[in-house]
Amino acid sequence: MIPKIFEDIQIQSYKHDETLHRIWEKATVLYADDEVIIVANHRTKVIESNGRFWHTREPSVSWFYKNNWFNIIAILKKEGMHYYCNIASPYVIDEEALKYIDYDLDVKVLSDFSYNTLDRNEYNKHKNKMDYPQELKVILEAELKVLKQMIEAKEGPFNVELVNEWYQVYCGGKR
Repeated sequence: MIPKIFEDIQIQSYKHDETLHRIWEKATVLYADDEVIIVANHRTKVIESNGRFWHTREPSVSWFYKNNWFNIIAILKKEGMHYYCNIASPYVIDEEALKYIDYDLDVKVLSDFSYNTLDRNEYNKHKNKMDYPQELKVILEAELKVLKQMIEAKEGPFNVELVNEWYQVYCGGKR
């Protein structure tokens, strides 16, 4: 299933043991094909697995991939573009939502393109607790390297002009 352009969809994040992790109530589809779905949102409600919720503060444009084990959230902040990247399963989508498994490792990228890998301790705890297969651990570490190469080369979503262009599409398509 490929969502329609300007369709609002829900995004659901799970953990490896299939427990629900987080829900973004609404994201607007800007582009979708067999390889990638690009969405944007601003002030969307995010519901945590424990029922608590919050709203995003800044607008964002996000890339979800069918063949890569990460997703990329470009956050349009006043002080410049920031990114939050999740090491995660490729997305699946159905009538209910775009869904993926979050594997804890995250990369935070600042506007000067310096970056840090976050949550290594959480990843290590979950890979043992949920008994990640060796093949999965190899894939996740390899995809983390691919992601870092994209950051360093400023490829794809790490091209600030590209993010701004997609954000303008979002702003022009809002009803």
